[in-house]
Amino acid sequence: MSKSFEVAVLGGDGIGPEVTRQAVRLLKEIEPYLEGVTLNLQEHSVGVGEYRNSGNALPDAAFEACKQSDAILLGAMGLPNLRYPDGTEIAPQLDLRERLELYGGVRPIRLYHADDTPLKNHGEGDIDFVLVRESTEGLFFGRKSVADLDADACENVMRISRAGARRVCKLAFEVARKRDKGKKVSLIDKANVLSSMVFFRHIFDEVAEDYPDIIAEHVYVDAAALFMVRRPQDFDVMVTENMFGDILSDLAAGLVGGMGMAPSADIGDSHAVFQPSHGSAPDIAGKNVANPFAMILSAAMMLEWLDHEETRRAGAMLRAAVADVLADPSARTPDMGGKLSTQDVGDAVSRALRENNS
Repeated sequence: MSKSFEVAVLGGDGIGPEVTRQAVRLLKEIEPYLEGVTLNLQEHSVGVGEYRNSGNALPDAAFEACKQSDAILLGAMGLPNLRYPDGTEIAPQLDLRERLELYGGVRPIRLYHADDTPLKNHGEGDIDFVLVRESTEGLFFGRKSVADLDADACENVMRISRAGARRVCKLAFEVARKRDKGKKVSLIDKANVLSSMVFFRHIFDEVAEDYPDIIAEHVYVDAAALFMVRRPQDFDVMVTENMFGDILSDLAAGLVGGMGMAPSADIGDSHAVFQPSHGSAPDIAGKNVANPFAMILSAAMMLEWLDHEETRRAGAMLRAAVADVLADPSARTPDMGGKLSTQDVGDAVSRALRENNS
């Protein structure tokens, strides 16, 4: 029985359309290898460019298309110098997270070559963990509050709800169960200081009881930052609050080559957005030097999340092609010390796909 998957493609701003173009190209190239499965990729205008044109960074029609799709592929959104009248950055990707209840930010971190890490004595596969970040509450809960710049103080509230903590912890344990590594979930918190973190830890421990096959541990966030640098190989799956996850995921990316090597997914019960962890990088936009590996790996995550036998196989094919390209330490874009262009990377992954499946 044939199956068609609807994919909403949001190139966005800055380098977003450039890296998205390579991922879309590869998805189209991989489709002929699939039996009974088609990918219907539909592009929509969302982001700063759309805000300039229509006054709405996330038009209703585009949001409805995202809502009706099987998955959403997103390049990057927002430009630092263009903001809403209240001073906040235009970030429709955050609106998508909240409106679609995409509570689980899943960020796989994998080292593909020893030359890509600043750490000593780590080679391919030595660093291999997943950071699961709660994405709808935590300290980001108050992101829409407006600061009174004439006031004597300003506050942002950290919200940890029972339902929110439970669902993201459950997601982390499910991710660990599917992995081949240590079957361990580490809660990253600050329960020695914050009552909200005591609450988060209590719910984590409740969820852990449902997964007796998975090791559960607690690590304070400051210690976790140290351990990620000193012994990253000890981590399997990490789960944490929104702001902690935002910070630690950038540190994690730095261990394996930078933001251009950091794919991600924002997952909910019914929808998911797949995007590189990097921003729109307007300083290099249009120069054909942006690193598309994170975007390509995000597309592989999307294929696996669609959870069809053929899309899972396609995701594995795409990952294998990326790994083959990265086995050559010279096959890097300028952000990683190489000379390849964005297009060059797409060409190299395309060749690897063909060679691996000829």
